[in-house]
Amino acid sequence: MGSSDIPVSVREKWEVPSFEVSLWLGRRHPWCVVIPVINEGDRIKNMLSRMAVLNISDRADIIIVDGGTSDGSLDIRALQEVEVRGLLVKTAAGKLSAQLRCAYAFALDQGYEGIITIDGNDKDDPEAIPRFIEALKSGVDFVQASRFVMGGVAENTPKSRDFAIRFIHAPMLSLFSGFNWTDTTQGFRAYSRALLLDPRIAPFRDIFTTYELLAYLSYRAPKLGYRCMELATARRYPKGEVPTKISSVRGNLSILSVLFKTCFGSYNPQP
Repeated sequence: MGSSDIPVSVREKWEVPSFEVSLWLGRRHPWCVVIPVINEGDRIKNMLSRMAVLNISDRADIIIVDGGTSDGSLDIRALQEVEVRGLLVKTAAGKLSAQLRCAYAFALDQGYEGIITIDGNDKDDPEAIPRFIEALKSGVDFVQASRFVMGGVAENTPKSRDFAIRFIHAPMLSLFSGFNWTDTTQGFRAYSRALLLDPRIAPFRDIFTTYELLAYLSYRAPKLGYRCMELATARRYPKGEVPTKISSVRGNLSILSVLFKTCFGSYNPQP
């Protein structure tokens, strides 16, 4: 399976931000782990070291997509020492959703059967990655990490964020998507190739620049009958400073705006 299985009529409609391929050692597994980062410093180094100890590279290829890091944390030689196979650097405008569109388009072009995404800020425990792969192998199309289901772990989650997820974000997406989500702002998730290639979903559009893609896929995939599930994981915030790219007031209002637009179909492809 490779890029040749993507219909030309589908591929030519993709809107993918420009990016550079700074490192690419080729596809080795059917699955890849995409890690979006920007100036994560020691956090991304720690996480990659944890993944190396877990031998994640024996199961999936590790691809980093950088949104413009300038802190020296992505030295290519150091990345190769911890089994990173790809480094993509977004050169166009946009934030997380733009980064993900770069990485997902690249991964699909390389022929991956499924993509796991995990944030590069070292809050999520990568030990769950093999379980994501097993779920994809079993035919699940969308695997969502959850700290709130049985067996999940939530440590030091800011109270305002905990409240917003439990009582606003997850209930709304559950109601409008028809699937009972519990942890909808989580970036730790996995998608099947079929889901990302579906023109009824059409994730490769310039409308997705910040956090829209996460909410949209949580809404759209169940609506179209894709097999979804949540998987118990651990998400640990460090005490004190909260490593996040979301500003407290403006950023959270933006996420709520995206949530309402998603639930009322604003991001659905136009016929």
